[in-house]
Amino acid sequence: MTSIALKSFVGLRQSSLERKPHLTLQAKPPNPQRRFRVAAGKFSPKVAGRNLRVAIIGGGPAGGSAAETLAKGGVETYLIERKLDNCKPCGGAIPLCMVGEFELPLDIIDRRVTKMKMISPSNVAVDIGQTLKPHEYIGMVRREVLDSYMRNRAMENGATVINGLFLKMDMPLDENAPYVLHFTEYDGKKGGTGEKRTLEVDAVIGADGANSRVAKSISAGDYEYAIAFQERIKIPDDKMVYYENLAEMYVGDDVSPDFYGWVFPKCDHVAVGTGTVTHKGDIKKFQLATRNRAKDKILGGKIIRVEAHPIPEHPRPRRLSGRVALVGDAAGYVTKCSGEGIYFAAKSGRMCAEAIVEGSENGKRMIDEGDLRKYLEKWDKTYWPTYKVLDVLQKVFYRSNPAREAFVEMCADEYVQKMTFDSYLYKRVAPGNPWQDLKLAVNTIGSLVRANALRREMEKLSV
Repeated sequence: MTSIALKSFVGLRQSSLERKPHLTLQAKPPNPQRRFRVAAGKFSPKVAGRNLRVAIIGGGPAGGSAAETLAKGGVETYLIERKLDNCKPCGGAIPLCMVGEFELPLDIIDRRVTKMKMISPSNVAVDIGQTLKPHEYIGMVRREVLDSYMRNRAMENGATVINGLFLKMDMPLDENAPYVLHFTEYDGKKGGTGEKRTLEVDAVIGADGANSRVAKSISAGDYEYAIAFQERIKIPDDKMVYYENLAEMYVGDDVSPDFYGWVFPKCDHVAVGTGTVTHKGDIKKFQLATRNRAKDKILGGKIIRVEAHPIPEHPRPRRLSGRVALVGDAAGYVTKCSGEGIYFAAKSGRMCAEAIVEGSENGKRMIDEGDLRKYLEKWDKTYWPTYKVLDVLQKVFYRSNPAREAFVEMCADEYVQKMTFDSYLYKRVAPGNPWQDLKLAVNTIGSLVRANALRREMEKLSV
């Protein structure tokens, strides 16, 4: 549904990373309200006898992508991750563009989903996917497989991967002094207790998720978060055939008051889950309702893993301080309405690393906050409209069961499906048809009017 409002935004193209060659001061005396404008130049010192050192805390898609980009760019790179076999409770859906953009091998993709069912509170099911071209699909991955692949590729390109738990960091004593990281390293030889170590680096990327310790270290502030709860269920082979290339999304107060429930296919099982921001204490009740909605299709299944994890609902108040930047979930880059975060995590990690590589001239110079700020400016210019639009859609269509019925009704429209999939699969604004846009607006209003009328009738019945 992103495309409904996205087309009204313009300027979603990549901003130039071209550096100003020198420091320029400009003043306009006639206007006393204007101040001197400073255009930053490269005056940071060269790093003597070594390359720039950067540590990434967290080894998910954001951390792995950042580590690979830095290592390829001539930066001495360290990636610290405690759980190298981490199975994050994540639906695991990735857009088609991520496969090509991040050169992901097809053998790490469990399923190529070409069909989806959107199921309303009253169990009206709408089939989605008829507008997909033969080569188009949504990839379904297991996070432990994807994350491991991206970390290993970073290591192959020169990054040092450390199995460790980040504890805290000491801030620099002067402008170009190092950050001192404190962490516990695990090597499997000390009975799991680990060994306390320190590491000096010139910059830090926080890719350590919603409970980011790096974010706490720079007083990045809190944000509202959802709890995602997921069960991996091994179902009989004959039932797995149904989910071969199909995913399901359930909406309704029973499965979540402000999100949706899902059944996503994996290699030999399905992931069944839900999430909520407003009623975290009821998450197990919502999970049971999701299972009950899908019970006929997962009958005879066995739960093989139970997972839960916080998911940010909006960017943190601060995502940058000095030579420390946040990416992925640590920065709050998860979209409303769809709950998508994998692509945006990997993309933000790469964009942040690219800013460091460019600012350091391939690891030869010290960087400063201005270099990292270019990453934030580029990120916000490119993706802020997407987050804003999905936030609005969630507030409009997830607020009540009648509104959710209207939402599912709209999903039956082929034009809606085409625009939505084009925007999701390629992370770009799909060109619209003015007549179809007008028709869609009229249909949207009609659906909401019917939903509102239905809500009033339901309220009368309840009285």
